[in-house]
Amino acid sequence: MINAQGKTRIALGAVMLLSGTTLARAQDYQAEDIVITAAKRSESLQTVPISVSAIGGDALAERKITRADDLVSVVPNLQLSSIVGSNTPIFSLRGVSMFDYSLNQSSPVATYYDEVYKGNFAFLGVAMYDLERVEVLRGPQGTLYGKNTSGGAVNLISRAPKLGETEGNLNFGYGNYNRFDASGAINLPMSDVLAARVAFTVSRADGWFKNQTPGQPDMNGVREYGIRGSLLFAPSDSARFVLRASTSLQNPTNYGIYAQPADLHRAGLSKREIESNIGDIRRHARTWSVSLNGTVDVADGLALTSVTSWDKGNLRFKEDTDGTAERFVEITYTDRATQFAQDLRLTSEFAGPFNFILGGYYNREKVFNSNSPEYLLGFDFDGEPGLDEGDCLAGFILGCGFTNSFDQLKKSYAIYTDMSFEISDVVKLRGGLRYTHDKGRQDYHGSYAYAANGGFVTDVVPALSQAYSKNNLSGKIGVDFQIGDQLLYANYSRGYRANSFNAQAFFDPSELTVAKPEKINAYEIGAKTRFADRRATLNVAAFYYDYRNQQYVNVDPLIGTQVLVNLPKSRILGGEAEFTMAVSEALTLNSALGIIDAKVRKGIVGGVDVGGNRLPNAPKLTLSGGFDATLHEGDIGRIGLRGDVSYVSGQYFEVMNVSRLRQGGYALLSGSLNWTSADERWTAALWAKNLTNEFYFTSRVDLLAGFGYDYNHVSTPRTYGATVGVRF
Repeated sequence: MINAQGKTRIALGAVMLLSGTTLARAQDYQAEDIVITAAKRSESLQTVPISVSAIGGDALAERKITRADDLVSVVPNLQLSSIVGSNTPIFSLRGVSMFDYSLNQSSPVATYYDEVYKGNFAFLGVAMYDLERVEVLRGPQGTLYGKNTSGGAVNLISRAPKLGETEGNLNFGYGNYNRFDASGAINLPMSDVLAARVAFTVSRADGWFKNQTPGQPDMNGVREYGIRGSLLFAPSDSARFVLRASTSLQNPTNYGIYAQPADLHRAGLSKREIESNIGDIRRHARTWSVSLNGTVDVADGLALTSVTSWDKGNLRFKEDTDGTAERFVEITYTDRATQFAQDLRLTSEFAGPFNFILGGYYNREKVFNSNSPEYLLGFDFDGEPGLDEGDCLAGFILGCGFTNSFDQLKKSYAIYTDMSFEISDVVKLRGGLRYTHDKGRQDYHGSYAYAANGGFVTDVVPALSQAYSKNNLSGKIGVDFQIGDQLLYANYSRGYRANSFNAQAFFDPSELTVAKPEKINAYEIGAKTRFADRRATLNVAAFYYDYRNQQYVNVDPLIGTQVLVNLPKSRILGGEAEFTMAVSEALTLNSALGIIDAKVRKGIVGGVDVGGNRLPNAPKLTLSGGFDATLHEGDIGRIGLRGDVSYVSGQYFEVMNVSRLRQGGYALLSGSLNWTSADERWTAALWAKNLTNEFYFTSRVDLLAGFGYDYNHVSTPRTYGATVGVRF
């Protein structure tokens, strides 16, 4: 058996081998040139002077990347916390993330679907199907995007309808844990100027967290579908409109919690076994979305783009927080949200030295949030028959349930511009400014206590309101040098994240707090290079962040109150390198490296000075590598082999840096054997992920602030299966 140290050495060795492979004999093949829209223009990835990773739709399918969670294994310095469940990831990019996991919050690493910002968790849903590509942008993006993105952006771009082409695909898959997948799409031209595309995905799987409580189902199941309809209207060469409407539903058995210490909470259970008393209460996540993207050429070299969107989402689940068959701690979460957004921008494509983007943005997000923690609700505290209000009063806060709720309304208005000026054929100056006005209200935030029988006990926090209003000016300045196929660039940018309301006020009015805005001063230098007759690309970047006023939940260890505060100062430095090589017509290699050193410089959490501690979700080292090899190509079609390895070094999930909660380094192996018929109509694949069945934690928290209970989410075990597909 290979131990953890051995797996780490294998992963490191594999990545070094992939990165250091010698060049094969020169031929007329080249590395793939990926076209992206990260900078709001269609450009080659190699000519965009920002740090961005891009993965095409075919590569996503080959690697079996069907959830946003899977992106962390292929994008350097991208991590996530799954503390609110699968498919609602909390991304960390270059160590920038959110450290309040309440459902009313929005991450500084933004998620976009087809240029539509999805801030609230309730909007995320099922989206990783029928994609053209995924783009991950690192660093502040306020001069390019309608909504502020201080830490970066994850862009999911779906396939748009095409004129004059009838085509489609249908795919089926089956895997362990009785997993069944079906997906497909069809493109239908309706006239010379009109085309439609409909895509869908359906997945079901049994839970892999085996529930040993009699009569209760296994946890961490899959039960979801998504459907998207798109309509393209292109009345002329100078006008194009795409209307999209989508909906999705997730209704699986909820995730399970791995409680520690194991000898107290998990006696007799293996690593992927659980005893839960509420496994039959399903997780419910429902989304609806409509958007209209339109572009019109208003003059030579000038295009006007409008992105109008409406979103609605409901997210509700009950968490067996204690991870046991007893009613020690259980929490019900409810999040209902609607959003309207309008992005309008004018983009130039002049042949001359000066070009610009000038945009205006409006976003209105309305949220209803409710949280209901229950503490030993099924225990008798007053010695009287039955479980009622008397038990809550006798044990308070034990023996009680608490519910808080509030309405939240946030509005954001912005004007932004991004400009460039060519000094010569080699040198280009870039800059941009953004003015943002944010305001928000949190109304009727109150809490009350109730008993095991549902009876009302007492109001704890009266219904109160709070508000904020903030203006901000941020921007970017940089220079880049294009010398043949080599691009060198240097940028300074300032990122901004608006105020946030605390959602965790249960026991005292003092918990109703508003965190100050976050700010990041980001410095970056980078290079994008091609060599070996354009068969190899190497993109590198180095950065330094001066991070101010990170928003964080501060828990009082004595009385359990929670307030939303700011860590005054942190600093993050590091870099990325991404390498791709077309070694031959039959073999392509890729590898990536991420390095981070992220530390708090000044801050107090829970009465403890955390200066010098490492930031959460910021491992010092991430590595990945892969190969795509053609084993045979002939009359029977193409047989290909895909292999991937990734490694993540040790990290913390909380800023206190509790040693027992540190996740050690781990390596993941995955691969697939693929067949495509000679006419490229039929496909089949055998695939596997986490081949070595690695067990690791995806989030860890000292939930009861030092009282001997650790709350953990654990990784998905080994999964494998087969897929077949047809194109028509």
